[in-house]
Amino acid sequence: MPDDFLVAADLTKSFDDLRAVDGISFTIRRQEMFGLLGPNGAGKTTTIRMLSTVLKADSGDVTIGGHSVTNDSDAVRELIGVCPQELALYPELSATDNLMFFGRMAGLGGAEAKEATRSNLDRVGLLDRAGDVVDKFSGGMKRRVNIAIALMSRPQLLFLDEPTVGIDPQSRNHIFETVLKLRDEGMTVLYTTHYMEEADRLCDRIGVIDNGKLIRLGAPKELKSEIGDPEQVTLEEVFLNLTGRSLRD
Repeated sequence: MPDDFLVAADLTKSFDDLRAVDGISFTIRRQEMFGLLGPNGAGKTTTIRMLSTVLKADSGDVTIGGHSVTNDSDAVRELIGVCPQELALYPELSATDNLMFFGRMAGLGGAEAKEATRSNLDRVGLLDRAGDVVDKFSGGMKRRVNIAIALMSRPQLLFLDEPTVGIDPQSRNHIFETVLKLRDEGMTVLYTTHYMEEADRLCDRIGVIDNGKLIRLGAPKELKSEIGDPEQVTLEEVFLNLTGRSLRD
């Protein structure tokens, strides 16, 4: 069996009277594409923020590569790359300048950052636009730059938080291809989405999350088999069966 690269144990987080994450536990195996599937407001982003050391959990802990997020956050940050739902780039700079800046921030030397910039822009299909100002890019192209930035630190674990929201089909398909190639090359990926077809197509295993709770975990085929023929049942139907409501609510 593959070893567990990430172990989340009983994570909780509240904001005033709102319990955003309520006792979540799961593991992600090395080289696995793990999906968190749930509607907006389910707790996916809060979970990623705790996993990536940005937000301190009220209780529980996470280990990544054997390092505790609570007690050894610096070591954890050396292992991870984060592509947030909100764009994190400088629109007035070119794609190259954005990646060079974040690469140097990640500790890369000049030559190393230049090589990584070229490689990652090529990976996301934007090498031919390397010198163009990002502000003139489409929404989908900006998200692809965002992914390239997250790869500059050469992470072992990549967090992708709703990376295809509101983008064009060409960029969506390119992101799918990029993410699958990264997994095939050995990277571990946590992918959050509220699009059922994405989770079904990309993820080795899925954690279904709603109202801050992880209510089911398994491979897409396994989850669909629980309620019928996996070739006919959709993950939308799985979510409806588990929660009594549509994922689009």
